Amino acid sequence: MKFAHFADTHLGYRQYGLHEREEDFYYVFNEIVDKIIEERVDFILHSGDLFDSARPSPNTLIVFQNALKKIVDAGIPFYAIHGNHDIVMRKGAIPPQALFTNYGLKLIGSKNPFFIHNDIFIGGTPYLSRIYKGKLLDDLKSLSTKANDYKKSILMLHQGIDKYLPFEYELEMANLPENFNYYACGHIQKRITEEFGDGILSYSGSTEVYRTTELGSYLRDGKGFNLVDLDGDIPTVETINVKPRREFLVEHIDYSNFDYQLKSLETKIKQLSNKPILNVSIENGKYNNSDVFEKLNNVLKDITLSFRPNFSSFTSDNQEIFINNDSLNPKELLKERLEGFGNEDISNLAVDLLDAFSKDKQEEANLIAKKFYNGYFGLN
Repeated sequence: MKFAHFADTHLGYRQYGLHEREEDFYYVFNEIVDKIIEERVDFILHSGDLFDSARPSPNTLIVFQNALKKIVDAGIPFYAIHGNHDIVMRKGAIPPQALFTNYGLKLIGSKNPFFIHNDIFIGGTPYLSRIYKGKLLDDLKSLSTKANDYKKSILMLHQGIDKYLPFEYELEMANLPENFNYYACGHIQKRITEEFGDGILSYSGSTEVYRTTELGSYLRDGKGFNLVDLDGDIPTVETINVKPRREFLVEHIDYSNFDYQLKSLETKIKQLSNKPILNVSIENGKYNNSDVFEKLNNVLKDITLSFRPNFSSFTSDNQEIFINNDSLNPKELLKERLEGFGNEDISNLAVDLLDAFSKDKQEEANLIAKKFYNGYFGLN
């Protein structure tokens, strides 16, 4: 018995406001679907944040519909839960995945908290914020009790756990039931797989680089999906990497050898099949940031999709100063500024309001705020 597990595909995400990045996310999603079908798995699990928005564009919905048709035509059941990006945080909200339940998608949620696949229990709970922790714990207890009747069981979650997200978690490790064979987790963008309770707990990670903070784990662990074999007492997990169509490069240039290293970097980039995203740090020595940026821009602007320079120079008191010239769009800047509060519900609200205000839709903004307030605090 073999299945595929992936999550955090964020279809429709236009990173840095670039259409090309939206297409990159579609590309890697379709590559993963094709590889999963080639593996002839028994079923597929998607652990949330299928979409980047609770209101995906028509094009985004079509991309997923075409992929789902290939999966259904291959005779592979597809089980999914929704993540925090998939739904507006208000009472009674319906995730966009619900549009596809008549086309073969098996959506796990309050109406269908579990399915049975060839005597394997597949249960789960979609994303719940901290204020609904009581409900989350009740749901986990109920699923754990039901899973005891089956020899093999899987729990699907889209939650941050305190061990892995110490400042932004919704669930504590101590509250997680221990009787499942496989914990198919989403929400954390990097790959994590370890033994837990009677089985294996795994975050499959995002399928593309969603934030630049993921670059280290991406370069080390890759991106893709998990291939899981349930036959043994403990599941075996193989991480399958899928190469994105665009490189993310992290480069360092020593200012004392600036011209030579910049020329070498130019040669390297020109050998790539697609324009990369580049993070480049200029290190050591004293220099004028504006002059160095102008030189970088002249060489890199036409051969990269986006380059993000980081300058470091030394002041007279030997304090190191970092200046980051990130070219973020307003929505991305707003999300990053609000990340420190550890509440993605508030971040999503802020982005929704920004979108409404930028289009001069005052009444729509009022309605968004009112619905969020009522839903968030459980009011009528």
